[in-house]
Amino acid sequence: MAKIEYEFILIRFGELSTKGKNKKDFIKQLALNIQRALQKYENLKYERTRDHIYIHLNGTDPKEISPVLEKIFGIRAFAPTIKVENDLEAIVEASKQLMMDKGGTFKVITKRANKQFPHHSDEINRAVASAILKNNENMKVDVHNPDYPVVVEIREQATYIMCETILGAGGYPVGVGEKALLMLSGGIDSPVAGYLTMKRGVEIECIHYASMPYTSQEALNKVKELARIISSYQGRIKLHVVPFTELQLAIYRNCDEEYAITIMRRMMYRIANEIANRNRCLAIVNGESIGQVASQTLNSIGVINAVSDLPVIRPVVTYDKLEIIDLAEKIKTYETSILPYEDCCTIFTPKNPVTKPHILKVEKQESFFDWKPLLQQAVDNTEVEIIYPNSNNEEDYL
Repeated sequence: MAKIEYEFILIRFGELSTKGKNKKDFIKQLALNIQRALQKYENLKYERTRDHIYIHLNGTDPKEISPVLEKIFGIRAFAPTIKVENDLEAIVEASKQLMMDKGGTFKVITKRANKQFPHHSDEINRAVASAILKNNENMKVDVHNPDYPVVVEIREQATYIMCETILGAGGYPVGVGEKALLMLSGGIDSPVAGYLTMKRGVEIECIHYASMPYTSQEALNKVKELARIISSYQGRIKLHVVPFTELQLAIYRNCDEEYAITIMRRMMYRIANEIANRNRCLAIVNGESIGQVASQTLNSIGVINAVSDLPVIRPVVTYDKLEIIDLAEKIKTYETSILPYEDCCTIFTPKNPVTKPHILKVEKQESFFDWKPLLQQAVDNTEVEIIYPNSNNEEDYL
């Protein structure tokens, strides 16, 4: 008998199982995200139930699409699977064939949801394990830490068999949590903040402040590359690039040096607030972490936050730098983030920035120059680019 090929991939949900009456909407969004991510694989067919999503492979190699599925939020785990009739002989034969080219250790785990099936779980476990051992001398049983958990799920209509379960990204499907605007710098923290926001089901757009010629084209390309990397978690990202030079120079010409960072951040928030409202984003997201720099003390955060009427989400606010770096390495943004190209937050850094700014003093500083036309000019001249995961290949994601 020829080796049995996988017929489909079984996808299990994570937190979606807790959503009650809204669960069907979450599953619908997840199914849509999966189909968008895999749309170039034309042979795939999809089946959605209350507890699982099935991807019918129709000859597609599951190893080819697994890396895509691993990045889709809302998937707790998935497994290449074969389907057989509810018959012990068929189950044993299929399990034997499934394991025929593997080596290592295994354990058989039978889940007998169909209580009318005439054989009990222990009996099925023994029959399947015996067949595997007789057929493959490279396999041994390990009930504690097997390389291959051979899972036999006996349901009402059929039996499903799998031996390789792959962990997914977890979280909620992107899109169920509306949309937010990520302040994307060229640093380590903000891409991680974007990733964590998407994991909660929130679609993100990005805003970046460019101060040409004080910041370079390489610095902007670095930001675009960061956007490209994290775009793989939602399919594409809209990047808003704000020309910030004139406004930033005006701040440093007219305001006391120690207040320059605070005022600069307030201007950034005002611009982000405007861009967010124009693009129906319901919140602003950034990579601020308490106490990491002068503008991220609680006092500074409060004064800076005061100019925005949108909620500001700070996913890494309590993380230390090493925790953020660990996540950056996990999502493959770290090596890009540490490239030595300065952004607008670092080129005019004052020697002694104020860490406990007073709102009245800040407002007094802002009154020293007419910043509103400069801010509006920056908003109106903002350039927009759609970033895709694979070299701006729009065909990969719609």
